[in-house]
Amino acid sequence: MDYGAGNFCPRDFDRIGTHQMRKDTMEEKRAFGAPARSATVLIRVMVGWVFLSEGIQKFLFPAALGVGRFAKIGIPAPQFFGPFVGVVEIVCGALLIVGLMTRLASVPLLIDILIAISTTKIPMIAKAGAWAAMHEARTDFCMLLGLVFLLIAGSGTFSVDEAFHDHRNSRGEKVPIEGGQ
Repeated sequence: MDYGAGNFCPRDFDRIGTHQMRKDTMEEKRAFGAPARSATVLIRVMVGWVFLSEGIQKFLFPAALGVGRFAKIGIPAPQFFGPFVGVVEIVCGALLIVGLMTRLASVPLLIDILIAISTTKIPMIAKAGAWAAMHEARTDFCMLLGLVFLLIAGSGTFSVDEAFHDHRNSRGEKVPIEGGQ
């Protein structure tokens, strides 16, 4: 079998040894793979900021974005659910920004955004067409995907969760935190 120039062949293992293989792998990771966990802060802050600001606006502009909007789109008990959703968005958005209980905070926001999409964007397809609905739903779908990402990935580095997490290896020894913290 031809492995080509620069490619690893199993019989080369004895010649180059495991140390060189490990060194090459570490250099490749540094060159081609920035740690995704440290980039998670960007998604956290983006998603958290949108929900935090939208929650605040539900109280600043209740007729357009809070109780009035909820009544217009047919949400039951809009006097209750308008402020309730505003508080959920403010609290959970702030939790995402600081990276505290990120996965847990993502769940109510996922419910929030799924209801928003199903009550405002899906009906728009029949009224205005698919392209108009997709245009109006772009932020909602970005928030949906951002929340799914955070639910899977967690808070990442540069977060309160990370600061309180006790990092230990399988032998119980403390290990350094990724990202230099």
